[in-house]
Amino acid sequence: MASRNAWPTSGSVPTTSDGAPVVTGGWRRRGFLGLTAGAGLAAFTSACGAGGTSDAGASDAQTLTVACEGGGKIELQPVVDKFQRDTGSTVTLVELPYDGLFNRLTSELSNGKPSFDVCAVDAVWLPLFAGKLAPIDKLFTDEVKNDLFPALVSEAQVDGTFVGMPVWTNTEILLYRKDLFDDAKEKSAFAAKYGYPLAPPTTWQQFTDVATFFTRPGQQLYGTDVKGAVETEWLAHVLQAGSPGVVLDDNGAVIVDNAQHVAALAFYADLNNKHKVAPSGAAQTDWNAAQNLFNQGQTAMTRFWAHAYRQIPADAKVAGKVGAAPMIGGTAGVAGIPGPWYLSAPQGGAKQDLAEQFIKAAYDDNALSIDTSLGLAARKSAYQQYADKPGFESFGPLLTTLNASATKARPATPHWQRIVDSVLIPTIQKALTPGADYAALLKAARTQIEGIIK
Repeated sequence: MASRNAWPTSGSVPTTSDGAPVVTGGWRRRGFLGLTAGAGLAAFTSACGAGGTSDAGASDAQTLTVACEGGGKIELQPVVDKFQRDTGSTVTLVELPYDGLFNRLTSELSNGKPSFDVCAVDAVWLPLFAGKLAPIDKLFTDEVKNDLFPALVSEAQVDGTFVGMPVWTNTEILLYRKDLFDDAKEKSAFAAKYGYPLAPPTTWQQFTDVATFFTRPGQQLYGTDVKGAVETEWLAHVLQAGSPGVVLDDNGAVIVDNAQHVAALAFYADLNNKHKVAPSGAAQTDWNAAQNLFNQGQTAMTRFWAHAYRQIPADAKVAGKVGAAPMIGGTAGVAGIPGPWYLSAPQGGAKQDLAEQFIKAAYDDNALSIDTSLGLAARKSAYQQYADKPGFESFGPLLTTLNASATKARPATPHWQRIVDSVLIPTIQKALTPGADYAALLKAARTQIEGIIK
């Protein structure tokens, strides 16, 4: 689950991160919560109907209104049901589309008259809304922080204050076709050609070797995909190369043209330009296209959001033939970009205590969301409970990737989506042309980004 980092809508094929409409404030619908990225998980059913409103301040003291994005009712419904049983409260769940939720939060947090007591917030919105969200520092005890992935703990803070509790997250891992990797003839041929055993790759070189080996255009088979219409995957490689951050450093300085960004772009684009291991049309390939290519058996491997392992249709060509491994690593080892959503409360809300109680319950009962058809959570322990169970083979790789020391959140800047849409994706697409000057492209990107954040 990008970038709505990878959240499918009600278990369907995820939306794209490049093709959806731009909404107020220049925010583009993020394809996949990871999601992403990704993956519109922040969703519930509304007691008032989709997009309904209520006067949160005047309603009954034991009724909460929660504003969420449409498409993920199944994810938090078990938590909501338990909260209502435990507290006797009523949770009124207002379901909005992604752009509608962003617009509602923008408008109502700005005018100080929110129609909700709790809201689901996409990770990239936190820096934009932080000044209007209530501090929830007391919920982040040492015990809580130790059971959350480090990147999520970092991202939940804006200017040193916790303003959101992660309730689900995702990251890219490696999905591969076991029917190919386990085939005795394929294993023998690979070992003879490359001098080491065929196995899920762990490094950039191994990934390139395996992708090259399985690229057979005459059989409509390619080693992997290259996604030019999304930025998250390239940024994961930037972290794998050892960059201290992606695009911006911790002080907000632009580092998009540092050596690690250049190396990652060269690795990423060369898969298409030099090694030709991806199907044609890489510049326009997004999450949806890549997922379809893999499910149809046209790629041997895909770097993809972990949730997709459990979303492969029963009639897909690869159904029952897919393995999962951690995201590949560079000189800094394994790294990914998390795709979380957070629960927050508006500052000065009339039901601050009950809102905080609900947010705490969403953390306490986080594991309930695993046993749904979408099955994502935020706590390490929630994933660990299921990692050894049949059908949840993607959880071990997800844990490894999210726990990796090089895994980091995207920079905390209110300009992030504008940077993605107007600079990063166009830069990647330009790079997917044979002969492209990667360093020059990133130097130009630096100038553009500096103009945005000045």
